[in-house]
Amino acid sequence: MFRCKYCKSVDKFELMFAPNYNGNRNFSQHYNNRNQIEISVDGYSFVPSLDFMNEHAVCKYCGQTYTWEYEFEKERRIRK
Repeated sequence: MFRCKYCKSVDKFELMFAPNYNGNRNFSQHYNNRNQIEISVDGYSFVPSLDFMNEHAVCKYCGQTYTWEYEFEKERRIRK
């Protein structure tokens, strides 16, 4: 998971598509066997990294870009 440094919201990977994207926009996500979020868009699957987020993701809550940091909320709950 990733957190916006500007508004502190945690991204749930409800990605915004570029207005000129021509694919079907079939989106899904799940945790893989390494406990990483894996995203699939129109048959292409990937594990987002901090670099990916800071290059491509827009915060859906405040609209900021280049503001992402890692959020380890899920890992903290598992350790408790």
